[in-house]
Amino acid sequence: MENITPRRSSINITEQLLLWYDAHQRILPWRAVGRETPDPYRVWLSEIMLQQTQVVTVVPYFNRFIDLWPTIESLAAADVNNVLREWAGLGYYARARNLHRCAQIITRDHAGEFPKEEAELLKLPGIGPYTAAAVAAIAFGKDATPVDGNVERVIARVYRIKTPIKENKLIIKSLASKTTPKARTGDYAQAVMDLGATVCTPRRPLCFTCPLTEFCGAFLHEETHAIPISKKQKKAPKREGTAYVIINTANEILLYRRTDRGLLGGMLEVPSVGWEQDERHSELIRKLTMCIPHSKAITGTVEHVFTHFKLVLRVVVMRVEKNDWHAGLHWYSLDKIESVGLPKLMLKVVKHFRSSAENSNNPM
Repeated sequence: MENITPRRSSINITEQLLLWYDAHQRILPWRAVGRETPDPYRVWLSEIMLQQTQVVTVVPYFNRFIDLWPTIESLAAADVNNVLREWAGLGYYARARNLHRCAQIITRDHAGEFPKEEAELLKLPGIGPYTAAAVAAIAFGKDATPVDGNVERVIARVYRIKTPIKENKLIIKSLASKTTPKARTGDYAQAVMDLGATVCTPRRPLCFTCPLTEFCGAFLHEETHAIPISKKQKKAPKREGTAYVIINTANEILLYRRTDRGLLGGMLEVPSVGWEQDERHSELIRKLTMCIPHSKAITGTVEHVFTHFKLVLRVVVMRVEKNDWHAGLHWYSLDKIESVGLPKLMLKVVKHFRSSAENSNNPM
């Protein structure tokens, strides 16, 4: 790691970054502009959505949430299934459930006002160290230093850290804290994030536009292509299973709502077996297989990558009569399937069915 010389002092780094941010900050719907006061609700909502998700993906979701639930009280009063439906496609669905729980707690226990200190924010569901620091700094101007992947990359390059980031989390946090000013902490936090997102990018950083080149150890040693150093990712294991598209004579598709906990928690899905345990699905498929002699596997498979594994599903179509035996099941119009809030995996399954000969040759 590079030593900090007077020329590359934390004070100079801070000044240069804030000057750059004043001229080049991204205009985002959750940010205060000019002399506006940051809205804690908007800051918090955006930070939850931005966890593991790119800005370009988040913007339309954020705008839709604000249109539907402009205040934390309105979000708290919303049906959680409606929140999950609007979240569909963003992934990491525990975030949506925790978002709703957090809104209810703040409305009920804090009179609709967000706690201002990191330690108090950390007590709320869905808020970890990064989000607590981001809300404290950006919404309330507290002396807090949020460190995300963009910040880690900037710090690793400036200080020429030549060991994997995962082994230097505490060091990077300490170095980032040293450059955090006592004033404009929110602007500074967003400045580092913007620099990492738009200039100090993972590949082919735009060093010729960077305000920190004279301070950057990686740039001065022509090592920006090699820093930060990451450990090689292990190949994700593969799981395989079968998804069942069950269609009735009213052109409706059978969907289940998953339990709140675990993968895709609380979301709607088609029945599937083989890749995880769900006795409801296994029992249903056994019953249907006994009374429906004709089911058809669609050519090809659906693939989806989760954080820790890759899933490959074959898709089987079953066609059933709409009758009293199925009255307790949950049917949704196939023509309006995009509006029910399916996660991406299940949308892939439905799309695969719709594009298949089994669908086109058998209009309902």
